[in-house]
Amino acid sequence: MRAMILERVGDPLRLVERPVPEPARHQVVIQVAACGVCRTDLHVTDGDLPDPSLPLVCGHEVVGRIVARGADASGLPLGTRVGVPWLGGACGHCNACLRGQENLCPAARFTGYTLDGGYAEYAVADARFCFVLPARYRDVEAAPLLCAGLIGYRSYRLAGNPVALGLYGFGAAAHILCQLAAHEGRRVYAFTRPGDLAAQSFARSLGAAWAGDSDEPAPEPLDAAILFAPVGALVPLALQAVRPGGVVVCGGIHMSDIPGFPYRLLWGERVVRSVANLTRADGHAFFAAAARTPLVLATHTYPLDLANQALADLRAGAFTGAAVLVP
Repeated sequence: MRAMILERVGDPLRLVERPVPEPARHQVVIQVAACGVCRTDLHVTDGDLPDPSLPLVCGHEVVGRIVARGADASGLPLGTRVGVPWLGGACGHCNACLRGQENLCPAARFTGYTLDGGYAEYAVADARFCFVLPARYRDVEAAPLLCAGLIGYRSYRLAGNPVALGLYGFGAAAHILCQLAAHEGRRVYAFTRPGDLAAQSFARSLGAAWAGDSDEPAPEPLDAAILFAPVGALVPLALQAVRPGGVVVCGGIHMSDIPGFPYRLLWGERVVRSVANLTRADGHAFFAAAARTPLVLATHTYPLDLANQALADLRAGAFTGAAVLVP
């Protein structure tokens, strides 16, 4: 099979030929139909996330069909279309796992970081951490649901029950969550890079009640704000925008340093919290919601051998929506 691999942090990915992987007892082999290109992939390739398992096949928004399975993976028949998310495995018996926080398991394994991912023609994954995907979404459309959708949904859950919701950064995750939140009757306010009129227009087309620059004041006090842009300087701005008792959720796995800010921005029982990874319960809840919500997924496809171009375009903000590799 062909695969794009990261051999050294900071270097471009390289196209290689590899044997098709064999499944262990709990694993399935998936013929990859699509794999999303996520900002976390940039954090892996740039070295923002330490100690990736090199050489590494990146990619953790994997969609494909099962072509082989291990002896204990009988719950998913051959031919089943599944998605492989960021969380690729957890121990199942530590305190975090036992209290329902497998996303915080110290032995957790992550697709496209500590496990090979989906920038390839075939991938292997633990069947217990795969999801059967809603039939209403085609392969390319389903790919960004596996991380942009899942992390957005967990961030949304941890934001409480906001009526007025601010989204800072309007990329792959926000364009999915905006639709879901608007469909549920919430007022969504989209904050973009200053002057990014295309992203602001895109946000309004997907149900945002307002869209403007990230340094503008919110049209009303927000119940919650979710930060998808990995920019620490947005945290004080978001705190200033939320009402007393409001929540600021940092939805990224990596963020630049948060600058100092006066205590008055936090006072009033405002909360700043992070989101780490996801749980399988999040996934099942999100895909149930996605199945009943007519989400429009904006995607830009690239062939597998142009993975480096897809990453560069993502870094440059060259498109709205999500990039997807199609092997």
